[in-house]
Order: sequence, then C-alpha cells, then structure tokens
Amino acid sequence: MRVKATLLAGICAGAVAVPVHAQSAADSDLEDPRFNAPTIIVTAQRQNQSLQEVPIAVSAFDAEALEAQQIENASDLQLTLPNVSFTKSNFTGSSFTIRGIGDLCVGVSCDSATAIHLNSAPLFGTRLFETEYFDLERVEVLRGPQGTLFGRNATSGVVNVVTAKPDLSGFGAAVEGEYGNYNSIKAKGMINVPIGEAIGVRVAGFYLNRDGYTENLFDNTDIDGRDMYAVRGSLRFEPGANTTLDLMGYYFREDDDRLRIQKQKCQFDPTGVLGCLNNRRDFSKNNTNANFTGTLGSSEFFAIQGIPAAFGLNSLYGPGSYANFQEPADARQVNTAFSPTYFADEMIFQAHLDQGIGAFNLSLSGTYQEASVDSRQDYNLGVTDRSQLAPALNTLAFFAANGIPTGLPAPAPAFVPGSAAYFAPIAQALIPTGPNGQLCTSDNRSDNFGVYEGAAACSDESLQFDRSNEERKAWSVEAILSSDFDGPFNFLVGGIYADSSVSENSYYVNSFAIDYVTGILGTFNAFAAGAPPSYLATSFFRNRTLDFQLESFGIFGEVYFDISDTLKFTGGLRYNDDSKNITARSTLASFLNPFANEDDPFTSPFVGGFDADPGVPGNQLVQFREVGFDEITGRAVLDWQVTPDNLIYASYSRGYKSGGINPPLQPIFDVSDTFGSESIDAFEIGTKNTLANGALQLNATAFYYKYSDLQLSRIIARTSVNDTIDATIWGVELESVIRPAYNWLINMNFSYLNAEVAGDQFFSNPRDPGGGDPTAVIIKDITNGANCAVTGAGANAFVAAVNPAMGLRGPAAFPSDGGIASTGAFSICSVLEAQAGAIGAAFGGIEVLSPGVEVNLRGNKLPQAPEMKASLGVQYTAEFESGMTLVPRFDLAFTGEQFGNVFNGRVNRIAPFVQANAQIQLNSANDRWFVRGFVQNIFDSNSETGLYVTDASSGLFSNIFTLDPRRYGIGVGVTF
Repeated sequence: MRVKATLLAGICAGAVAVPVHAQSAADSDLEDPRFNAPTIIVTAQRQNQSLQEVPIAVSAFDAEALEAQQIENASDLQLTLPNVSFTKSNFTGSSFTIRGIGDLCVGVSCDSATAIHLNSAPLFGTRLFETEYFDLERVEVLRGPQGTLFGRNATSGVVNVVTAKPDLSGFGAAVEGEYGNYNSIKAKGMINVPIGEAIGVRVAGFYLNRDGYTENLFDNTDIDGRDMYAVRGSLRFEPGANTTLDLMGYYFREDDDRLRIQKQKCQFDPTGVLGCLNNRRDFSKNNTNANFTGTLGSSEFFAIQGIPAAFGLNSLYGPGSYANFQEPADARQVNTAFSPTYFADEMIFQAHLDQGIGAFNLSLSGTYQEASVDSRQDYNLGVTDRSQLAPALNTLAFFAANGIPTGLPAPAPAFVPGSAAYFAPIAQALIPTGPNGQLCTSDNRSDNFGVYEGAAACSDESLQFDRSNEERKAWSVEAILSSDFDGPFNFLVGGIYADSSVSENSYYVNSFAIDYVTGILGTFNAFAAGAPPSYLATSFFRNRTLDFQLESFGIFGEVYFDISDTLKFTGGLRYNDDSKNITARSTLASFLNPFANEDDPFTSPFVGGFDADPGVPGNQLVQFREVGFDEITGRAVLDWQVTPDNLIYASYSRGYKSGGINPPLQPIFDVSDTFGSESIDAFEIGTKNTLANGALQLNATAFYYKYSDLQLSRIIARTSVNDTIDATIWGVELESVIRPAYNWLINMNFSYLNAEVAGDQFFSNPRDPGGGDPTAVIIKDITNGANCAVTGAGANAFVAAVNPAMGLRGPAAFPSDGGIASTGAFSICSVLEAQAGAIGAAFGGIEVLSPGVEVNLRGNKLPQAPEMKASLGVQYTAEFESGMTLVPRFDLAFTGEQFGNVFNGRVNRIAPFVQANAQIQLNSANDRWFVRGFVQNIFDSNSETGLYVTDASSGLFSNIFTLDPRRYGIGVGVTF
C-alpha cells in the first residue's frame, strides 16, 4: 500500500519562512487534491470533527501515519509532538508529560495528570504504554486540561487510543512480519469478516520477541528482552441507520527479562555519609556504608548495641561493599548476579452504543479492566565484594556451633548453656553449607515468608534485589446526550461513574545483608529478653497496600452557541466527586518472630510490638486512611472561523486532579498522611490555518498556566511520598504540514516551554541535607540509614564532642568537587537532638533538623519539562510506470535540556538529545503487498528521558531511563 501522510503535530520556526509560491510549479498543480494534507477526524469534543475545526490544541495520527513515522508505542510519540515527553519511572509505571505536567505524583492513590483513554473511556493503572500499537484507527493527544468532557479530570491532557472497528462493507485481512537486529521477530495481523448486512467481526493481534538490549557481564548473557503478545476482538452491530453497537475484548501479556531500571549512576562519596555526592552522575556505585544495611550491619552500631563488633559486616569507616567493583561505563552494560523477571497482563472489555433519536444522540459506554504487573531485578545492578563478609560469617558460624562465651578464664573456654540455639537457625538459613558456601537471601514472597521460613534464593554472591507488583480491577460507565439542532444553540450533557480497586500493591527490597542484620539483632534482643530464638520480622523491606478503593463520579455538560455564522461560543461545567481509602503498612525488622514459627510472621506472639499506625491509639497491624475531594471545573472558548480555512480561538479552562494518601513510613518522619488536590487555571490562544490551496497547514498555540498545589513525589525512608507546590507555566507551539508537490510531504514542529516553581516553596533536598550551609553537619543516622542536619555556628564542635562517647568519629569534609558545602559524620540523630537540649547552648545554640535544612525552590524548573523541542520529517513518493511506488522517509527530533527532579542542579540535569529514524518502503501497484527497510535511533544514542533519586538509606544513587538503542531490520506485509 502507498504510505500516506497525516498530521505530524508540529512545525519548526523555519517552516514559516519557506516561501509558499516557490514550492509549486503552477496554480493548477496547487488545486490538485493530492497536494492537500489528509483530513483527520477526531473526537476531542466528543463529536466527529475535522482536526482543523477543533478549537483545542490536539494532534492526531492515523494508522498510516503511525506506520510511516515508526510510532510503535507511547514512548515514540514524544519524538514528534510539541511539548510532550515520556519516560518510564521507578515502580513499573511511566510519566507521559504534556506542557511540563506529567505523573509526578507516585503512589497507589495518585491520579494520572495525563489521562489514558481507550476509545474515549478512562483506564486505570493500564499497561497500554508497554504494548505495541496495532490495528488502530488513530491516536489523539489533547494538550491542556480536559476536565469538562473526558473521564476523570486530567490537568495536563489526554491520550486517546482509538481502535479500528469492524468494516461491514466487505471482507479484509492483513498480515505483516518483521525481522531486525537483537534477533527481533514481530508479527501483526488482522481479519475483518462481515456477517450479513448488519454485523461485522474484526480480530487483530501482534507478537514480539527479541533478545535483550543490555549485556550482563556477570554471565555474558543479554537481558532486557521482550516476549509479549496482544489480541483484540471487535464486533459491530448496526440494526438500523441510527443505531450502532460496538463490543470489544482485549488481552495483553508479557513475560520476559525486561529491566525496570536501565542503569544506575553515582558520584562516589568517600565519607559514606551520603553515599553519592551532589555534583555529577558518574558510572560508579554508591558507598554502601550510607545504606541502612551498611549502618545497621556495621561493627560500630553493633558495639553500641552491646553486640560483639566481630559480628559487623563492615566498618562505617572502611571500604563499602562495592569498593572493588568496576561499574561498566556503558548504559547498555551491567554486571549483576540476579536475573531480572517481568510479567504484566491486562484484560479489557468495552461496550459502546450510539443511538440517534431525532435531533439527539445518546451515547452509552462501559469498560471493565483487569491489570497486573510483577517485576524483579537487582536493586543495585552490581556484585558486592563477598570477601568483606568473611570475618562476620566466621563469627556467626562459631557462635552457631558453640554459643555465647561466658568470659570465664582459662584453662577451657566456657559458653552460656543453650545459647548456640539462638545462632544456629541464622547460620542454617543464611550459610547452610558453611561460611565459604552459598549465601541465601529471603525471596520476596507475598506471604511474607523469607529465608528463616525456608523461602530463599541462594547464590555464590551476596544478592540484593527488589520487587514491584500490583493487582488492579476497574470499571466505568458513561452516558452522553448531545443535540444536533439546526439553529444556533446546541448542547451536550453527560455523567460518568468509575470504580477502581487494588487488592495488592507492594514494593520489596531484599538483600543478604538485611537477612543477616535482622537475624543478629533479633537473636541478641531475644536472648537478652529471655524470649525464644527469634529474628526481627519482616526480614526484608516491604511497603504494602493491602487494599485501595476509589469511587468517582462526575456530571458534565457543554453548550455551543453560534453568535454569528463565523463566531462561536463554547461553555462547559463539570462537577467531580472522588472518594479514596487505603489499608497499608510498612515493615522491616519491626517485631520479633520466633524461628520456630512456620506460619506468616504476622502470627508471631510478639507482633503486638509492631504499630503500623502511630496516629491511632494502641498498636495497629495496618494503617487505614480515607479522604474525599470534590470540585467544580469548566471551560469557556471563543472561536472565530475567519475563513473556511482559518480559525482563531481563545479559551480559559479550570482543571482539577484529586489528592490522595501517602503510604506509611518506616522510620517515621514528619510527613502529612494525605496530600491535597491540584488545580490549574489555563489560558490559551491559538490559530489553525490551511494555506496555499491546501499545500500548507500551519497551526500555532500560546498558553499560560497557573498551578495551585501541583503534586510532586520525593522518596523518604525507602518510600515515595507526595508534596504540593505552586507553579507557573507558559509556552508556545508551532505545527505544520507542507506539501510543496503532491509526492512530497514535510512535517515540522517547534515548541518552547517555561515551567517554574512559583512563590516561596521550602523543602529539604535529599542530595544535600545541609542545604548549602558551610557551618552545618550532615548526619548519617546509623540506626536507620536516614539523614539529618545539625545546624548552628558551633555544629562541627558539637558533633565532635558528642560522637566519641558512642565510639564514632567527628565531622569530616566532603570532596571539594562534590557539590556539598557542609561537613558530614555518622551519628544518631535522636542522641544529638537530646544533647542539643542539654549542652547545645555551650556551642552557641544547636538545632537538629530531619531530614535536613529546607531550601527555597522558587524559580526552579519543574521535572521532565524540556525547554525546547523541535522535529522534522521528510517523505517522498516515487512513482514508477508499473504503478509501484517507493517511499523513503527521514525523521529527526531534538529534545532540549530538562531536569530529573525539582531540586535542579547539575546532578539532576538531563542533557539534550537527538533521535533520528529512517525507512524506505516499496509498495505494489495494487497496494496488496509492501517491503520495508527501517532504522531507528540512527546515531545509537543512549538518550536519557528521566531519572529517579533513591532515598538516603539507599545511598542517593540515580536510576536512569533511556530510549532504545539503534534498531534496524526489514518488514513485509500483505493485504487481502
């Protein structure tokens, strides 16, 4: 088939300067309909309209444009759309950012700022961004708040994926195969069968299998591969001219070794207080002495607890566990002893009825959705130095065989009777074949069983890995009644009800060091208390949502009034009501659990010592929170059809996104249980133009946003919590399609964005808890791995005076190129706080701040908001006498500088990147077959799209997310 063109949303500024008259041979050619850009019909206002007639900033791609521009998934959309970016995120999710606003809120109770819709129905926790596009009618991207008409209010915009419907006019089928590098095999197919005159059935699907993009140097294997498929069945029933019923069923499944995190970067901190410094993202590992296992497993911490220092896995002042590890200086190389696993599936059923009733149309739709995801990978993407563990493991083996020495004098060593029973279970679980054998680590099972219950992953290496999983169900129903009067007035009114529930959402962190620490600390505590041999449960970190419920309904309507033949007013209102509740808890070494307990650790006789909810009197095994939000939003638009080919519009929109509930933290920090809803006042002016008898399509938009309580995530105590800030955003977008001759197609775009924090907003920067204060001391709390800051003119002298009593050293300077003005030290924040009250006055007044000194974010750039974007696409169709065509196409996209989080700075800067794609396709004379060669990411750049900074107890390393490497291959297709 001939590759047709459609609107590539965009124009670069230079496109305006191209003289149109120089692009044509004669006026008669310009009148040739082959010059015109195809008319794209969209449903941005819940009715079928030409893209150029809609007074909204919307871009659309039909099936042929998706194919021509090699847009295979959601990530590829960012390479062509103005002010749109996309990145994967830390916990199996993603962020689709429009005009500087994306899914910056992280958590089960967060709403999406960019709403993902399938056939105009909202999806919840969808895996749609992971799959490949296949058999679509079009993809629409609406920029700006869409609260009046779409789903549950979306403050940044809507991505609406519209599937191809059955064609009742005749039989059709298509099959396509592709082979590329990385041993990539892809197949797509579709069959369309009419059944009589009123019923049609369409079945489509795709399959993708490829080797991994990333080389694992540990065992010379390739990881981060794909093995996925999807199938979709549709039925259309048209019993009469005014009735259409569409039914659709969809299933997607992935089961492979996908990496959730592409790479980790860190500027190594030799002090160990931070783990990673604050100036660069190097190909290096963090100093693990800063991790909570590095502090709680240290000989210094054990000594403070009265435990023999020989049990320590490390010294706070010695080398970290990655000291002898060489991080590969390549984004596509890792060295890990733990092979990643990734499973996701999704099932969707939809029904949609359109019924014409005279001058009215009634639209009823319903969607049911089930989605799950389960991902595991190496937490640090590295291999630790096992030799550092030898002294501690030998000590454990000795105590397991002999027990606790009594300290009695010679001639014969004496041991406390029965004390070996406290250590033997630890040794049997962790080093079953002795200190030089395999090391066993808790598996991250949903039933909370770990290594001490026999649920173990054993290896010659010391393993550390995490797991992120979720099980979700959702359904929604919507009704819309719209009018089609002959006069100047029309209206639309509708309502939607949605229900979403999560029965399981957990994030785990497992490591051999955690198991060791929970075993040693638990055993000594149990022995001292006269309790049976026990460890501290759970023997892994788990932040778990046991249940989440969302109930939402909205009532909305719009009126359309033709003031004159060319001037139109649109006014809309919406009322939204959202109710949410969560049952959750966070555990790590939280209570004693006897080794003899073979049931769930939460059946331990000592579980009463665990309190999941300090805000409620008594000890609670779970934390329960519920919140409710409601809001009235709306929009007003004036559009002037200056000529049939020129539209000017101005609009005001009020957008809203409901707040939510922060998960419980461990240890407890002063963080609000809930976060509020965000709102936006959006002003926009735009123009859409078709010029030069259809040879040039030129659209331009300017916008100004005022955000209140914009939701942003940060990680504290290994958990993502959400805060709110105010922000101001403005920018411009230029889009064009140019056809200088009927067989040429040029797409160009340009956008500029300024997205900043507005007003005084004070937060502590986890990368620099000292807040740039040269007199402050940054403290690594050795009881939990968190950071605090000691401030005051005498802070250094104060810490130097208090620390020696705990066997700890005084403050030390960070490297001069580390971006840290303060000094740092290991200590215990609560002890320092108590001493500040007792002797702080002697040092000029001392204050201990957790998690650190707050800094003003005023003027900082919002994350994932590239300042500038531009793209260019050029396509030519060569026609042969035989009727065959050859269509080469080249696409180039530039994404400017952006930042990975709101604290900005060099360490959080994401560099500009360029992506280039090309393909050439030979089509048969009758459009029955094609052969295509393609290449994506021609320059093979490791373009970073986002980053995630881990918390202080993990050493503040940066997880980065990248686009795919260079891909190339050939494809063939046949249409019947």
